[in-house]
Amino acid sequence: MTTEQQDRPAAAPHGLDLSVTSGLTRYSAQHGGLTLTSVFQPVFSLSHMRAVGYEGLLRAHDALDRNVSAADVFGGAARVGEALQVDRLTQALHLENFALLGAEREWLFLNVHPGTLIESYNTAALLANLRRLNIAPRRVVLEVLEEEGTDLEALAHAIDAFRARGFLVALDDFGAGNLDIGRVWQLNPDIVKLDRIMLLHAQQRADRAATLPALVALLHDAGKLVLIEGVETEHEAQLALACNADFVQGQFFARPAPGLADAAHAQAVIADATERFRQQTETRERGTTNRLAPYLRAFERAAERLSAGEPLEEVCWNFLALDHAARCYLLDANGRQAGRNVVLRVDRAERDARFLPLEDAQGASWLRRPYFRAALVAPGHAHVTGPYLSINEALPCVTISIAVQVGERMGVLCGDVDWHEGEEAVG
Repeated sequence: MTTEQQDRPAAAPHGLDLSVTSGLTRYSAQHGGLTLTSVFQPVFSLSHMRAVGYEGLLRAHDALDRNVSAADVFGGAARVGEALQVDRLTQALHLENFALLGAEREWLFLNVHPGTLIESYNTAALLANLRRLNIAPRRVVLEVLEEEGTDLEALAHAIDAFRARGFLVALDDFGAGNLDIGRVWQLNPDIVKLDRIMLLHAQQRADRAATLPALVALLHDAGKLVLIEGVETEHEAQLALACNADFVQGQFFARPAPGLADAAHAQAVIADATERFRQQTETRERGTTNRLAPYLRAFERAAERLSAGEPLEEVCWNFLALDHAARCYLLDANGRQAGRNVVLRVDRAERDARFLPLEDAQGASWLRRPYFRAALVAPGHAHVTGPYLSINEALPCVTISIAVQVGERMGVLCGDVDWHEGEEAVG
């Protein structure tokens, strides 16, 4: 505890009681026959390997000292029209207890009802508490959960006003209901919290696990930091690391507690998980390299023969004879396809009739494709894409490409390789 905190008057704010339990000084409050108090769950930066914030969580006990869930507390308050009153009381409780923590730089993640942000009376109460406790707005992350019937336009305007005062804003429970990226654009939060349900989905199906990094990348492109909450297992921690999340929160790293996180323990947990991630990544990359080696050798030989003047249909035979090779095609210097796809395997000729309109790619422009641009940057060197969805059959593939001299002009030879579910990723 800092000297400033020790010098604060012992008198509790109106409605709050100060007590010492297990050596910790904490505020509590009474409401509806329940005793309410705070615990704090750390928010960790995976890169910094330490807590960068604490989310205030409500704990409630009845007269017989039985636990009452926060959902029941707020649900009961909503039924009798006291949702905002309990929201204000909870905020005051978390602010008082956060001030006692002794955290010097970390954020306080504070859950707020949308009405607290929209209505001026509630806003004034929050700001007054911060001034009294000498907590700068820049240290508070307002966690907003969209409620049914919320005026989104008014909420977006309020969020802008709070951000202008120095607050950070987080959109809570993203993905728990409908995954609406439009809400991110409309409310423009600084941080998006992915709900635990996203991790559960990612564990059930490989395609969903592959989507999670893309979702994080999309949010990053939109200028949002990403926090994954509810990380409870080693596997879920590895998913969070793999998808490049900025922050994590969950029992795997630290349980909610009245005091600060054990910094040494947290650093050790994150460091161990990161080391396992490194080992797994290197093993996966070695497997990918070994898997692609025969395709690369055959493809590089095909490029040499093509540059020497042999026809495309003949040079691709060895490449297309490999198990998962799908097709070869040649692009000109402007990304236009010269001729049809070369497909030599019988099962490729009998393709899914639903995609028949895409069969003839002669003259198609693949200028936008990364494999075309990457090949032109380093002529003569093979480039391999990461897995992506092929337009030919709407199935995952990787593409090998090499820019070669074909006669008097530069061309880009391309070859697609099917990339089935469960195969190693390609970097």
